[in-house]
Amino acid sequence: MITNFDYLKHESKFSSFADVAISAEKIILMDPEASIINSRRAMEFAIKWMYSVDAELEKPYQDNLQSLMNAEEYRQIVGLDLWKRMDYIRRSGNNATHNNKKLGRDEAMLCLENLFIYLDFISYCYSDQYEEHSFDKTIITSRIEKAKESKEAANAAKAELAREQEKSAKQELDLQKLIAENASLKEELSARRQEQQQTYVPKPLDLSEYKTRKLYIDSMLMDAGWMEGKDWMNEVELPGV
Repeated sequence: MITNFDYLKHESKFSSFADVAISAEKIILMDPEASIINSRRAMEFAIKWMYSVDAELEKPYQDNLQSLMNAEEYRQIVGLDLWKRMDYIRRSGNNATHNNKKLGRDEAMLCLENLFIYLDFISYCYSDQYEEHSFDKTIITSRIEKAKESKEAANAAKAELAREQEKSAKQELDLQKLIAENASLKEELSARRQEQQQTYVPKPLDLSEYKTRKLYIDSMLMDAGWMEGKDWMNEVELPGV
């Protein structure tokens, strides 16, 4: 099964997060919430990888996702627009795990796209030979039609989901161990990132479309503990209007 993240497998140094990103895309049509959780996990693993290879990033006292993302030196490296994309993935992952409202394919697709842009940034800054890629939703949506074609395809998709969920559930990444493993890469990759980052062109966060803007706003409200229909309503009728 082809995914948008297959290119990461071409460089062994990305192995700590490549498989989780691929898994997140493979299961999006069958289990969007599991896909969101895997997008969050892939992002966390990639962030830890950055800390292990970049001399400008010091491991914080707490190495949870919140602390790693919010370290000032980290935010300066990734920039505000990319950080906002990453924060959407973080919040959506939290909401998929702890919130009563079910998240669907739209949220999962936005998480995948934001993850793709973040990992493209990593590839641009740290790859041996960077190649530009674009996020292709049709790779994902075309699988819907294939699954409809036969019962065999549907059963195969369910089996794939079970395998990916079992594999990803067991994955954890120890930052201290990763730092030790990548010590020999730090000088080279830090220098490469400092040089490459000068020519990186950020992909601005476009909130002009109502649907996309609503996804971001809803995720912030849910992350704050609000419940749709109870603490907020999407439309309120105004008398006399």
